[in-house]
This record gives sequence, structure tokens and C-alpha cells, in this order.
Amino acid sequence: MEVLAIIPARCGSRSVPDKNIRNMAGRPMLAYSIEHGLKSELINRVIVSTDSEKYADIAREHGAEVPFIRPAEYATDTSLDYDVFKHALDYLRDNEGYEPDIVVQLRPTYPIRDVNDINEMIKILSEDEEADSVRAVAPAKEIPYKMWKKDENGVLTPFVTDIPECYNMPRQELPKVFYQNASIDVLRPRAIYESHSMTGKKTLGYVMKRNFDIDTEEDFLRAERYIELKRGGHRYVFDIDGVIAQYDPSLDYANVGPREKMVSAIRTLHEAGNEIVLFTARGYVTGIDWEETTKKQMEEFGVPYDELIFGKPNADFYIDDKMIDMDILEDYFS
Repeated sequence: MEVLAIIPARCGSRSVPDKNIRNMAGRPMLAYSIEHGLKSELINRVIVSTDSEKYADIAREHGAEVPFIRPAEYATDTSLDYDVFKHALDYLRDNEGYEPDIVVQLRPTYPIRDVNDINEMIKILSEDEEADSVRAVAPAKEIPYKMWKKDENGVLTPFVTDIPECYNMPRQELPKVFYQNASIDVLRPRAIYESHSMTGKKTLGYVMKRNFDIDTEEDFLRAERYIELKRGGHRYVFDIDGVIAQYDPSLDYANVGPREKMVSAIRTLHEAGNEIVLFTARGYVTGIDWEETTKKQMEEFGVPYDELIFGKPNADFYIDDKMIDMDILEDYFS
């Protein structure tokens, strides 16, 4: 099974100028997608399709092949993925006699991926001969069953009509909807050559948990922060109650349960080589020694830590210039 990864990286961008090579946490953003392709044991070649010699040099520096410079006609704001990929496959076939069995698209605007997702999608396609492609998708927050079209007179018509008055139905009763998140596309060349598309006749879906597509400045900063937070070598200090353990206003700490998302986030940070310190005010108000109970709880919750500190002052509010919002950590790492 010959698997080719293509990273389309033109030099133009309206939303974030030169975003494909913009420095993100110390590296050009393009370098992350190249790394993802090279780390996959199922991908045989990683090439970058770009219209820029500058981009080509950066791509080669980080380990990718750049066998051609993409023609300008396929490097506009309105260029289709189909045109870009057909050009690449035609070039490799005509100039090298190279014809892959499977093609993987890794857009450079996704600097954060799990290589396991790439491998799983390749396996899914390789095991289903009838399938032409596999697309990465995520659950849609806004669903089409609640959407409308508006004409020039302001008259609304429902966007979806196959379910009568679906716009008045509870969300729970409507079909689950997914959107393609553009992180990973896996396809057979026949989709391009026979169906003249990037999907073909039968498309399978692979549900991804996290999405870090870079389209705005806010997206860029969010992804960069994720990379910097996860990178090993940092020292993280976590409160226990209300953060790791559920908060009990009666201060009966023996009977509280874990906050699973935060526990998962801590595990991820610790596995990445970060130091985890737990700092708690347990016993500050009651005068009770909660040390053994707390240690037993953290073990039962599955919380890895390097140090446990008692003696944090009890307060109504804590202010810290290095604080990270709990929702951000849970969203990033759980």
C-alpha cells in the first residue's frame, strides 16, 4: 500500500497574512503538518504543493519533498482542492511514474493533530474497497434543521425540508449532524480521476475530538497557546477542591468525587513531561488533617502529581497573573 501525503501551502492568505509559514511557538506553522506526515508509519512520502520558492525552501528544511512549484492558476483564493491534487498526481505520474494507492491531505492550517487519527483514517479506507474517501468530521454546534434562507423581501424558508417543521422540534429529536473540519482527508486517486472530486461516490466519516483550524488571529493564538501549554518542562500548580475534586460547601472532603475532565487534562500535561503540584487549603478552616484522605483520593481519581502542598490560605477570591482558566484546560486536554 503506497500512501502519499500532500500538504497544500500557497503563499497567499487574506485572513492571516503568510499564515502557512507564520511562526507558531518557535516554528513555521507549515512545519507541524510536515512533522505529522513524517511521523505516520503508514505514509511513504510527504510532499508540499506550493506556489512559492520561499515556502518550498522552508518545507524542504523540515523534511518534506517539493518536486514542483505549483502553477499560479492553481494557487488563487478560488482554487479547488481537486485542481491542486490532480495537478500533483499528474505531475508525479508523468515525471516519476509514481502512482499512490491512497492520498492524504494535511492542510497546514492544522498545526495540532494526533498522528493516530491519520493512521486510523488510512486503515479505515484501506479496509473498505468500496469507499473512495474518509473525511475528518466533528459534531456540529449549529444544525441545519434550525436554519433558514431569506429572500430579497425578507421572507424565510426552511433550509431543510425533508422533516416537516423540523425547526420547531427539540434538538434531541433531530438527527445528529457533523461538519467536515478540514484537518485530515484520506482518499483514493480514483475519486479524482473517475469522479472528478475529492470525495468520490462513497465517503466515510471519522469523528475527531479537537479542532484547531487557523482561520483568524484568535484561532492562531488559541492553537499557539495549546502548543506552549502542552510542551514539557513547565510547572503547573493546581488547586484541588472545585478544580480536581468536586466542591462540597460543607467541607466534607472525604465524600467528594472527581472532576473527570480536569483529571484527564492533568494526566495529559504530566505525560508531556510537565511537573504537577497540588496546593490545597483543606484543613485551613476546619483544623482537620486531611493529608491521608487527600492522598488516597488523588490515587483513586488517578491524578498524577509531583508534589502535594497543604497550607494554602482560604479565600473568597484568588488573583494570579499566571492563572489559566479551567475551561481552557479542559477544552484543550480532556
